[in-house]
Amino acid sequence: MKTSTISSILGMAAGVAMISASPGSAEAQKAAAAEAQRVYARPTNAEIKRKLTPLQYSVTQNDDTETPFRNPYHDLKAAGIYVDIVSGEPLFSSLDKYDSGTGWPSFMRPLEPANIRITTDRKLGYTRTEVRSKHADSHLGHLFDDGPRPTGQRYCMNSASLRFVPVAKLEAQGYGKYLKLFKKA
Repeated sequence: MKTSTISSILGMAAGVAMISASPGSAEAQKAAAAEAQRVYARPTNAEIKRKLTPLQYSVTQNDDTETPFRNPYHDLKAAGIYVDIVSGEPLFSSLDKYDSGTGWPSFMRPLEPANIRITTDRKLGYTRTEVRSKHADSHLGHLFDDGPRPTGQRYCMNSASLRFVPVAKLEAQGYGKYLKLFKKA
């Protein structure tokens, strides 16, 4: 069985178990264990093409950039996390999102630094810092040093490379461990 299929099955099983489990129950503990063992992997190219819209595919697989101000997340103010549209790996939190005025969703820092890979991009004839997801190798956007304090960084991402998971759906979709971040806020 393919890793991407196993990952999908584990993710669905964890989500179903979490929906039906009461906190502290054996089912909830099993769901939490499944979430902890969740594997994020790159699906086959055929699966990616089938799953994504043409824009999402073009951005994540061909390193394109979506149009500023005409994308779903640049001005979204809801609480939740942003995950890779291809693999589901957690990337950013709305708690670190801010309005950069650029027309793309911007974040001060990643939610899970281990899920981010930084590379050098010279495609436009000058050097930029490209941000990619670690497991799916999706092109996410670019990193700039003109962000707000405390980091001074701006992770300028393409909405087309992300999927937003609202706080109310974190547990059901297998991201329950991030609920505590929003309870503090």
